[in-house]
Amino acid sequence: MNPAHSDQVLAEHAFAVANALKTSGQTLALAESCTGGWVAKVCTDLAGSSAWFERGFVTYSNEAKHDLLGVETALIVKEGAVSEAVAAQMALGAQSRAGVDCAISITGIAGPGGGSPEKPVGTVCFGWVLGDGAVETERHLFPGDRDDIRRASVVRALGGLLERLRAPLRF
Repeated sequence: MNPAHSDQVLAEHAFAVANALKTSGQTLALAESCTGGWVAKVCTDLAGSSAWFERGFVTYSNEAKHDLLGVETALIVKEGAVSEAVAAQMALGAQSRAGVDCAISITGIAGPGGGSPEKPVGTVCFGWVLGDGAVETERHLFPGDRDDIRRASVVRALGGLLERLRAPLRF
């Protein structure tokens, strides 16, 4: 395991997000696919997380992405579930359906199977939306096995929110 993705680092990122959200009075929802709720887990490991964490949607299947978050089925067919366009709709769906200020989405291929030449194992797309409904997305290719890819995704999801909140990573 990459030390930059250890349980301690995941907890430190969650703690920094908690501080930033509490300080700004904002709330968070998550839409997770390949991480299976891992970001929600590290957030809710913190006592008092109910003050800033509203809910998490684990939308592993395409049907769940559509039913729970409103992702357009035609978009999934056209772009694939692992795409920045789908990540954007997932984040917007989580924000609107949870009634929160901020939302993060994650959709990816953690492996060991499921990859393709265009989207190899380790491809993960993220979406972040804050208050105004403007979504920012990123696509990353993380190395390693399934656990490494999922851990890296949790760190990037929380780190990306901190960057967008312009909050330092302080412990």
